[in-house]
Amino acid sequence: MSVRNTFFDYTLTGHHLKFLTTRFIPEVLIHSKAQDERIIRDHYDRGNDFFASFLGPRMIYTSGFFHDLNESLEVAQDRKMQMVCSKLNMKAGNSHLDIGCGWGTLVTYAAKHFGTYSTGVTIAQDGKDSGDRRAAENGVSDRAKYIRQDYRDIDPNKKYDHITCLEMGEHVGIRKFQRFINQIYSLLDDNGTFYIQQAGLRANTGFWTKGQHWEDLCWGMFMNEYIFSGADASTPLAFLTQCLQDANFEVQNVENVGIHYSHTIQHWYNNWMQNEEFITGKYGVWWFRMWQVFLKWSVIVAGQGSSTCWAITAYKNLNSFDRNQWIGRANLGSRMNLETPITL
Repeated sequence: MSVRNTFFDYTLTGHHLKFLTTRFIPEVLIHSKAQDERIIRDHYDRGNDFFASFLGPRMIYTSGFFHDLNESLEVAQDRKMQMVCSKLNMKAGNSHLDIGCGWGTLVTYAAKHFGTYSTGVTIAQDGKDSGDRRAAENGVSDRAKYIRQDYRDIDPNKKYDHITCLEMGEHVGIRKFQRFINQIYSLLDDNGTFYIQQAGLRANTGFWTKGQHWEDLCWGMFMNEYIFSGADASTPLAFLTQCLQDANFEVQNVENVGIHYSHTIQHWYNNWMQNEEFITGKYGVWWFRMWQVFLKWSVIVAGQGSSTCWAITAYKNLNSFDRNQWIGRANLGSRMNLETPITL
């Protein structure tokens, strides 16, 4: 992988064009509930042991946040959860909705350490079951709830003090993304705060001038075909901020966490390689090799800026919102006093 540019020039092939016309474009246009459930469950219900083989015990399918490169994955992941809760200014008794909650770790963490009443929504049955178990193990089953449902079916009459969405928005799709952000706006209390984290390709005005940035396109197509089918809302920052502003959100801060993702995925890659015998024995060589390529290539592209990830905090752009709450607070994760985070 380190010498890949010696052998590949990232020329688009007939296979790419076939994929674009027969799968990518139809999936972008449709994004129905049935299609999204089929795609999401095909990925996330593959087996918890499959994902645990690289995610580790926290089962957090998003980037950690590192203070130094000698930290363990678990410390970086705990810091990430504490950072998200702190950025939103969560307090005991607050209501919290996590859309696309994965295996439920953030929901349990917020309920346990910040005293919230947190609800996680996921399409995946394995994720819901795992979340229920995690909440019970941590003694917060009364305040950490999990629902298996499509995001479009979330009760529109309930309001939340805090809403989080960590890399579920990519699966919503570009065509329906504005409607999704509008929905979140309607679910958020007028004094509430919203955290969205979304992966995307970098913006480059010379993108169509053939050169090193063509790897960005090829990697994105590889990811969509083999790893995250239907996740077409992986975009540059401008798209996200425009959608937020069009929904009447005011952006409070934006943080690029792409390099943290690179180091997170390096830990995932190391875990995966250590579990080669188990994966090949249960799932086969094809799955092991495909994800070996996916993880290692992702380490590289995140490290060189081809792929990045945006962490954005926002609130309703209303005159009545208490903006004084940000005074005296270190808002950016890199400046927070989280050197030794609270563990799950």
